[in-house]
Amino acid sequence: AMQALTIPKAETTAMIKDNRIAPNMRPFLILETLSEVGKPMTASEIHRALELPKQTIHRLCNAMEAQGLLAREPGTRRLRPGRRARNMATGVLSTAATPIARHQILADLAATTGETVNLVTAREGGMSYIDRVETNWPIRVQLPVGTNVPFHCTASGKSYLASLPRSQRRSVVGALSLSKLTDRTITDATDLVAELDNIADNGHAIDDQEFVTDMTAIAVPVRDHSGRFFAAVAIHGPSKRFPRDQALANLDALSRTATRIEQLMF
Repeated sequence: AMQALTIPKAETTAMIKDNRIAPNMRPFLILETLSEVGKPMTASEIHRALELPKQTIHRLCNAMEAQGLLAREPGTRRLRPGRRARNMATGVLSTAATPIARHQILADLAATTGETVNLVTAREGGMSYIDRVETNWPIRVQLPVGTNVPFHCTASGKSYLASLPRSQRRSVVGALSLSKLTDRTITDATDLVAELDNIADNGHAIDDQEFVTDMTAIAVPVRDHSGRFFAAVAIHGPSKRFPRDQALANLDALSRTATRIEQLMF
């Protein structure tokens, strides 16, 4: 069903009319409009938002899609920022927010909990580790920076899925391959959606040996200035040393860390 969108008519339209925006800046305006609206848009909706010629918008959108800057929602005409645009946004934020300071915040949490701490963001191939502080314990779970892990059975992945609007959670879960990785992996879509509803209400997600046998993890979201999911900050460790109750005992410290990262980055 078509949903009404609140289209920003702000300064960009006036600047275009005044010819103060060069033609080569128009792809940037398309990405900016998608970011402000916060949901996929058709080329016609982008045309109405920017009041540029419809043919120009369609031509630019097709070119940006071919280059990976835009991606089409499966089975629809709606466009969203593509892989290259999302990678660029993550890189810009990382540069602007001083990765050294962000890493130190994670290190503080690792020192408090004694376990490995990760910052994980959503990518097309799964949840991707973008920063990490290892525990000093000799027994640990090795998941280095750059590792991609599944959405459906990790604390960070479930934190991301739970951040989506409820209707979108169902459609995304329906598109995932819910592979059984351990005896505790949730492989039924209805059960997973119910789990995500609880996570959305509680504000944190737990992986209790769902991804790796004998590993427990807990995650909370890091949100941008608009309250949208940017990344998850997570703690994980061997279940014998870091069981579910121990993970929950560290929830307050984890939430404070997420707030510190939000303040640093946004």
